[in-house]
Amino acid sequence: MSRNSQFMERDLKVLWHPCTQMKDHETLPLIPIRRGEGVWLEDFDGNRYIDAISSWWVNIFGHANPRINARVKDQLDQLEHVILAGFSHEPVVELSERLVEITPPGLDRVFYADNGSSGIEVAIKMSFHYWQNCGKPRKQRFVTLGNSYHGETLAALAVGDVDLYKSTYKPLLMDVITAPSPDCYFRDEGESWEDYSRRQFEHMKAILAEHHEEISAVIVEPLVQCAGNMRMYHPVYLKLLREACDRYNVHLIADEIAVGFGRTGTLFACEQAGITPDFMALSKGITAGYLPICAVLTSDSIYQAFYDDYETMRAFLHSHSYTGNPLACAAALATLDIFETDDVINRNRELAAHLGNALKRFEGHPHIGDIRQHGMIAALEMVRDAKSREPYDWKERRGLRVYRHALTREALLRPLGNVTYFMPPYVITPEQIDHLVDVAWEGINIATQD
Repeated sequence: MSRNSQFMERDLKVLWHPCTQMKDHETLPLIPIRRGEGVWLEDFDGNRYIDAISSWWVNIFGHANPRINARVKDQLDQLEHVILAGFSHEPVVELSERLVEITPPGLDRVFYADNGSSGIEVAIKMSFHYWQNCGKPRKQRFVTLGNSYHGETLAALAVGDVDLYKSTYKPLLMDVITAPSPDCYFRDEGESWEDYSRRQFEHMKAILAEHHEEISAVIVEPLVQCAGNMRMYHPVYLKLLREACDRYNVHLIADEIAVGFGRTGTLFACEQAGITPDFMALSKGITAGYLPICAVLTSDSIYQAFYDDYETMRAFLHSHSYTGNPLACAAALATLDIFETDDVINRNRELAAHLGNALKRFEGHPHIGDIRQHGMIAALEMVRDAKSREPYDWKERRGLRVYRHALTREALLRPLGNVTYFMPPYVITPEQIDHLVDVAWEGINIATQD
């Protein structure tokens, strides 16, 4: 029995894996990873795989990055953790100062959670609580976009709209208002991304006009609805949304958990619309995939609505045991150092252009209904017929066929339904991008054979 098989046997006796129908592993082997280096993952039998999805979108500077390793190791010898209520430490203060400096202007206060979903819970609760403190108790509802995803804790799940994750738990979830998505996959033939996004905003504008007195906040994933099959839209939607939220006195929550830190071609996606949200949630890439943490940034004016004598009970009494963990903060600081010294954004733009050019070979493919890209995120939508965009039945699991083929060709291309996507670490080379596109071409051709 191979070392991989031995490890898989041990695993399946005790583990319940996330986002997985465990019965699949009767026929779909687990891949136990022994080590990682750069873009590569290596299993116990010595097989290698390019991590084309950054291990669920978190690893932006490669596995076992020596600079991040050194910062975390140094911090480990000084302080591993301390309660952040009534205490503080140097890494969390430095990280907060630097986040305030690099995020859009007006985001002046940082609150920490343990992970992205928990950070969304913080933003939702903080927005709701703000209006209560300001004497507007009717403002209790939230507006989300169709096809959106914000996490899997209950409030985060409620403000999402991907049935795969949400439908089972609907009886447990708060009621929200859902506006049609600006997802440009559905634009008319010949219609630009900008025109379609403007047209779709009319639905959101009508919702805000009718319900603003009861709406606490609108929550969006700027530019890319990642778990919603990597669907994308134009920055003009964010600009119009910011203006409307100001007009109707409604908060704007930007979930940049997946799209922040250089993914879309700018450090933060909101920059492309020139806007500052009322709340910005940052996670995943903030520590380059090393340790879980989420930073929720907001304005000083929102902070001041909670600042009062204890007896008034206006404080934001929310906490996580590992809030502001020093090791995670150290990883985040090393990540920011790399952004500061290595001209990451410009290099990403070059890599994104190379990826876009490589994907042009799919233009005219009879089973590719869309090729879309925002910076270092690109996606290919497999369909039964490219002209009509008739989708494949999800039960056929065509994307899984691409995934299986990719594993035989040294690539990790985990699908989203019938969508094959690329979201690699920023240390990838143009040659490695070419290899991934070659593998996707082969896998899609195999997957679309009837």
